[in-house]
Amino acid sequence: MTAAHDFPAYRGQMEYFCLGCGSRYNVDELHYTCPDCGGVFLLDNTDFDALSARSGKEWQDIFDARAATRTTPLRGIFRFYELMAPLLEPEDIIYLGEGNTPVIEASPAMSDMAGIPFAFKNDGQNPSASFKDRGMACAFSFLKSLVRKHGWDEVLTVCASTGDTSAAAALYASYVGAPLKSVVLLPHGKVTPQQLSQPLGSGATVLEVPGVFDDCMKVVEHLAENYRVALLNSKNSWRILGQESYAFEVAQWYGWDMQNKCIFVPIGNAGNITAVMSGFLKLHRLGIISCLPRVFGVQSHHADPVYRYYSVQDPASRVFTPVTVQPSVAQAAMIGNPVSFPRVRHFADQFEAIGGQGAFQVVQVTEQAIMDAMIIANRHGHIACTQGGECLAGLMRARELGIIAPHETAVLDATAHALKFSGFQDMYFSGTLPAEYGVTPDAGLSNAPELLMDEAARNALAPEEFTLAAARAVAGRLGLAPKS
Repeated sequence: MTAAHDFPAYRGQMEYFCLGCGSRYNVDELHYTCPDCGGVFLLDNTDFDALSARSGKEWQDIFDARAATRTTPLRGIFRFYELMAPLLEPEDIIYLGEGNTPVIEASPAMSDMAGIPFAFKNDGQNPSASFKDRGMACAFSFLKSLVRKHGWDEVLTVCASTGDTSAAAALYASYVGAPLKSVVLLPHGKVTPQQLSQPLGSGATVLEVPGVFDDCMKVVEHLAENYRVALLNSKNSWRILGQESYAFEVAQWYGWDMQNKCIFVPIGNAGNITAVMSGFLKLHRLGIISCLPRVFGVQSHHADPVYRYYSVQDPASRVFTPVTVQPSVAQAAMIGNPVSFPRVRHFADQFEAIGGQGAFQVVQVTEQAIMDAMIIANRHGHIACTQGGECLAGLMRARELGIIAPHETAVLDATAHALKFSGFQDMYFSGTLPAEYGVTPDAGLSNAPELLMDEAARNALAPEEFTLAAARAVAGRLGLAPKS
């Protein structure tokens, strides 16, 4: 057995594989869409079956041992090296503390409310405070290997973003440094101040484009097709590989037992749910897990093309149609034409072929439910972003529909840290959310700060008098009785 501190000797044979026409391409260059048909790529390790020489139990033991390693390239997502990008050398791998994010069980009150045991996996505790760091660690490690191999002296990395992608891309580019330079395109006015500050702080060139994320995506797609740039959106299939680590970590946390487990993932651009399904399928293929969990994608009614597709019961009658999005508090999910939808369909078919009907489902939730769920989760000790709220709303909706049972356990993807979306929380509490979101604050959840004394009254008092007056005001507001 490989010791935990040894870097693996195994190297795979990686190829780009087009889901549209089946064409295959060498990975010595950066490819994002198929030159033959324009389809999206997956990365295929044509030597993957060689990993079956070890039993599923042996792989469990290897990955469990690596969880305690001090070998830097294996400390993060690449402790699952053989399952992701097993062509990278140790010197290429970037580790900024990504991965190994905690699975936090819901408080008893929250579980009672949901009628089912569940937990949040807090991916907001990644370095740039979102799950995107998983993908960027892999994408930038591969890019670093290409730079070393080809001797490139300047590489411009570009991405479109609603916030999290830009923060992660800028962070990893700044760590690698020359010859990488980072440029991010954001939809003007559609990114929170907290998220805007991140790429600026990492030194990226930030360009704003009128419109929504889909408009920015069209611009960077044109750049990737016509100029020599490194695209870091989820069209970059190396990012999908890195995000598979989420599935590996969930399985490992539950002792490699996925029986009666349900994974809730917001769909957005569909890269993460693609990666989650792909990761679980790899584990199942090697016998590391004996059964697949059920996977639930969640979409807001303001951006729900994947839900609409799967709401048609007859698979032969399904036609994917992009939608025009409306404003969503779950900004990362406000995407009407997900780039990775062909990947979702590809893996969903495999999930259902193995797990049967119900192995993959999509639920639709309202903006009101998303925002209320985020507030409720954080009122019970969690740090969920609006996308985490979307997952909790999805779980509650699944319970309403009777498609998840009380004996199952749900794992909810909190994709980013709550602080990234504190502006939405502030607007909720103050009742200032713009009407287009369609959210009315619940009076039972609102708790705007209360001013006990104005500045003029405070300035009229001596320091000792102020302390006494303020203490009495607090005691009166809280209904405190003096000690006897």
